[in-house]
Amino acid sequence: MLCTGAERLPENPEWRYEVKLDGFRAIGRKAGRTAQLWSRNRKNFARRFPDVVKALANLPDDTVIDGEVVALDERGRPSFDLLQGLGTGVPTIVLYAFDLLMVRGHDVRLWPLEDRRDQLHEIVSTLPEVVRYSETFNARLPDLEGAVREHRLEGIVAKRVGSTYRSGERNGDWLKWRANRGQEFVIGGYIPIGSVVDSLLVGYYAGRDLRYAGSVRAGQPSEFRRVLLPHFEQLQIVRCPFVNLPDRAEGRWGEGLTAAKMGACRWLHPLLVARIEFLEWTPENRLRHPRFSGIRSDKDASEVVRE
Repeated sequence: MLCTGAERLPENPEWRYEVKLDGFRAIGRKAGRTAQLWSRNRKNFARRFPDVVKALANLPDDTVIDGEVVALDERGRPSFDLLQGLGTGVPTIVLYAFDLLMVRGHDVRLWPLEDRRDQLHEIVSTLPEVVRYSETFNARLPDLEGAVREHRLEGIVAKRVGSTYRSGERNGDWLKWRANRGQEFVIGGYIPIGSVVDSLLVGYYAGRDLRYAGSVRAGQPSEFRRVLLPHFEQLQIVRCPFVNLPDRAEGRWGEGLTAAKMGACRWLHPLLVARIEFLEWTPENRLRHPRFSGIRSDKDASEVVRE
């Protein structure tokens, strides 16, 4: 089930709130005696997160849970950089479980949200600590938003009381609010400088069209810039994949990619997805002050739209 982005969350008894975690969405499953962990786009996470899979072996047989794999820093905060192997320190890898799809062979997706969560809490309490329950917070929404900002967390998810679990749907029963503006974008090109990547060229899908959103230079660790280039060269194509380029002018903030500037660009098959933080959208529909946050190997490029 998918979240719908929201500028503001509803504040009334019909909604419950959880912290939005900055990690990889994952489905955990115990099928017979075999434990499995899969990403949203069906990538097998077993080798990447073996301790989580080992813990999932303690689930009841034929049980499926939904959650987020998160890397916690030394202060216990989710760190997407650490999850990708960037940054310093040894992270604590955990799976925060927030929903239950099947228990002991019974499909429970049509149960009300609170009944699924109660059963999930009971199950998770029997598992090793590497699998944790994603708590619901009974607090005033402004207080919760303030706490999220203070602790530099990603945001809040609001879920409608009594709602069912609709696999693959984005129906408005789950809403997400981000403390800082940001979302996933498709990498459709780059600008090299020497033997490293200088800037990423990113966009989003509107129907079948890939629309250019901006050039992203900030936030990429130096080693990451160097490692990216050989990988990008394997994806290189001749034609620009963005339907709204070139721009006629550079724009007020210099974010426009004109025909003259495009001569320095290298174009890619639009397969890779990056998480980008930014200040705001400009009137020209470009990202202002974008910053690279990480590669999202758990997201399909075709699903990336403007939020």
